[in-house]
Amino acid sequence: MKVGLFIPCYVDAVFPEVGVATYKLLKHLGVDVTYPLNQTCCGQPMANAGFEKMAVPLAEKFELMFKGFDYVVAPSVSCAAFVKLNYPRLLKGRHECLTADMVMDVVEFLHDVLKVNQPLGKFEAKVSLHNSCHGVRELGLSSPSEHNEPKFNKIKDLLSLVEGLEVVEPERPDECCGFGGMFSIEETAVSEQMGYDKAKRHQDTGAQYVTGPDCSCLMHMAGIAKKRMMPIQFKHVVEILAAGL
Repeated sequence: MKVGLFIPCYVDAVFPEVGVATYKLLKHLGVDVTYPLNQTCCGQPMANAGFEKMAVPLAEKFELMFKGFDYVVAPSVSCAAFVKLNYPRLLKGRHECLTADMVMDVVEFLHDVLKVNQPLGKFEAKVSLHNSCHGVRELGLSSPSEHNEPKFNKIKDLLSLVEGLEVVEPERPDECCGFGGMFSIEETAVSEQMGYDKAKRHQDTGAQYVTGPDCSCLMHMAGIAKKRMMPIQFKHVVEILAAGL
């Protein structure tokens, strides 16, 4: 299979190590992966802010850039979900959307397509798993549960392949961290309190790290944790899967 690596703009600008770890992990697993140059934003910020027409040219460019691949893989559940769920509507009346059925979050791709079951990296730590809303409710990376641990969790399945890792989950594992893109700007106080509550539940597990499939959620909680001097660190799941490879 031929895989195109999509690195969202905020990963490229703020968390480039996540993009590098994704490429490294896919190559380690024998995937024919290419990183097309001159990538741009997928258009999610514009559309979420109510300016969907501004997202259309970006969707068109995305289509042209990735149309020759079998799969498009991204280390971001929110961006992958935006392309998958919104591009067909944004491009309706222009041409058939080709990339919506090709795009996958890296966790989804590793679990469902490659069906990875071999030992991966080595990361000796206790880690609390954060289930991002887009991953739970739009991509189905885990089953939502109001009171107990999710019945299935693709992220946890992959993390079980990492040597030395102890994975735990906080109370109310499917609850939002409060980031929500524009929500964190328009409802700052509510967003910050939600982020603190979530980060505190992760900390209460006794974990040294919080991990998850979306840098935006981790960034939100990490900022709050730093502000409130909470002794916990944050690392994207793909960095842990690729650690030591």
